[in-house]
Amino acid sequence: MLGFVPPLPQQPGRPQPGRPPATGHMIVCGDDALARRLAVELRFVYGERVTLLLPPGRDANSPETPLTQRGRAAALFGRMSAAMNRTGAAGNGGNDTNAGVEAVRIMEAPEPSDDVLEEAGVDRAAALALVYDDDERNIRAALTARRLNPRLRLVIRLYNRKLGQHLEELLDQAAAVAMPGIDPALLDASTTVLSDADTAAPALAATALTGSSKIIQAEGLLLRAAERPPPRPGETLDPGLCTLALLSSTTNDPAGSEGSDSSGAEGPELLPSEETVAAAEGRGTVVLEAISRADPDRPATRMGGRGAPLAQVFSRRLRWSALGVAVAALSLVVASLLTTEDTAVHSTYLTLLDLLGMNDPAENAPAARQVIQLLSGIAGLLLLPLLIAAVLEAFGTLRTASSLRRPPRGLSGHVVLLGLGKIGTRVLVRLRELDIPVVVVEEDPDARGIPLARSMHVPTVLGDVTQEGVLEAAKIRRAHALLALTSIDTTNLEATLYARSVKPDLRVALRLYDDEFATAVYRTLRTAHPQALTRSRSVSHLAAPSFAVAMMGRQILGAVPVERKVMLFAALEVAGHPQLEGRTVQQAFQARSWRVLAIDATPPADRNPDLAALPPYPPDGGAQPPSGLVWDLRPEYVLRAQDRVVIAATRRGLAELLRRQRSVLPQR
Repeated sequence: MLGFVPPLPQQPGRPQPGRPPATGHMIVCGDDALARRLAVELRFVYGERVTLLLPPGRDANSPETPLTQRGRAAALFGRMSAAMNRTGAAGNGGNDTNAGVEAVRIMEAPEPSDDVLEEAGVDRAAALALVYDDDERNIRAALTARRLNPRLRLVIRLYNRKLGQHLEELLDQAAAVAMPGIDPALLDASTTVLSDADTAAPALAATALTGSSKIIQAEGLLLRAAERPPPRPGETLDPGLCTLALLSSTTNDPAGSEGSDSSGAEGPELLPSEETVAAAEGRGTVVLEAISRADPDRPATRMGGRGAPLAQVFSRRLRWSALGVAVAALSLVVASLLTTEDTAVHSTYLTLLDLLGMNDPAENAPAARQVIQLLSGIAGLLLLPLLIAAVLEAFGTLRTASSLRRPPRGLSGHVVLLGLGKIGTRVLVRLRELDIPVVVVEEDPDARGIPLARSMHVPTVLGDVTQEGVLEAAKIRRAHALLALTSIDTTNLEATLYARSVKPDLRVALRLYDDEFATAVYRTLRTAHPQALTRSRSVSHLAAPSFAVAMMGRQILGAVPVERKVMLFAALEVAGHPQLEGRTVQQAFQARSWRVLAIDATPPADRNPDLAALPPYPPDGGAQPPSGLVWDLRPEYVLRAQDRVVIAATRRGLAELLRRQRSVLPQR
């Protein structure tokens, strides 16, 4: 059965002879791993008909790979199909989401032009995803697609946040003009602008920060999912609000399962039942530990504070020298008060004149006064080079203010971040928002994130991380964690292996695309360093579920990695979901599929359409308005059609919820 996608109202258009009627298929256009992952997600999780449009030739991000874009996509689909067949043979075959759905249609074209989009069936499609790495190409294709099909749901990948907001408003206005009287709810879902960097950055930053906390934001509240180790004999752990996942049974076995979708019974179990949690022994858990208020959005802080304090303008040696001269001058003033009958003001005045060499010689003065004048003159000689040094250091500070900062001496407990591309830049911002000290290593002096690192005064090392001495310059021996986020898998692996040889207990998270390669790396590193935390993360694997759910017209609050699986947090309207409507919270819980976490008690007319965004703050700086989300749910509460809920779901569980909605909608 096909997953249902609520279409926007059909517009009358010119007839298309020889073409089949509207089929509601989905089109994915892209040029990298995200496009292929998204097609896999839609085809093998949601059971959708998918057309994948790829550029001819090899992947520009992986030129060493002999396969073309089409070949890599076909190989990925083949592996997923084989895995799904194994899973279906072992489990219940009656719920096969892919039964009766043909394979992904792969097209090749250099650009998503009018003719290419028409050949892909954009006028008959339910949704179109534009996930090219080039923002300009995505914008041009989005404008073309909106003109060809005003009712089309668009999901666009853009790195530029502000441009994305403006583009979303523009495309929604175009849909409203083409379809007068459109339902505002449908219009709100007609265009969605997402960034894979923004989607993956929180998970990557959380891995570097503690390795055990994942943060999801919903209407100004923070959901914190925390990993907990297995309890010791006789130890009772706080169960938290609820258990979200059981970690692999082989977590403490270096040669055990890697925790991916192919791990079988030994892998992590998402959203287990209470009976399963009670029966699990020796397994770690992921629990919903705490919910706290989110602070207003604030810019990322600079390392070392704002502005230019004395500690950054003048060196420590110069500051100590200035303090010594000041103490000497004060001592001379005190000596003058004790040996003469002058007032404090007059003694200070004479001492300053002597220091600056502006006073007349004390020829007829008492001997004590003459001695003090001589000592003041000697102190004045020390003052002149001090002033010159201060001027030179001030000019040097101004000259280097626009240059990159070097890692300071004594720095420890920091995060070493490799790569300042799209992903690395977003992760850097996230880490600095959390006030985590960071040292960046980047080979390209013109990389995207270099100006940001300069403006935030983040210590930066320019050089090839594979060269000797570069990681040492980043103080890797005293670092808390390493984030290897370059776009080259071998570079990330080489940096990780070298860092582990220098510091075996270093916390490491590395970005790898190929799943089989990531599995082998994960197992090897865990076997070699069982006491150190190792995580391999794929940006496309983290971002693809959010893009897929947006194509289904739903809102994703966040994606939380659990080992090498992904759990989704989403906002859903109860109406139209028979598995939720009219059931109690306890009855609505479906083990290994979904769980209701919160209910939005705000009246439908006053609800915030975007739960992931912070509610507006009063302009006078007053208190934030209270959230309408209710988290301490009673198990016997009956879900009503007008309720909106926040759920935690597996990818397949969320797909099943969306498919079940179709059976209760009226047929047209």
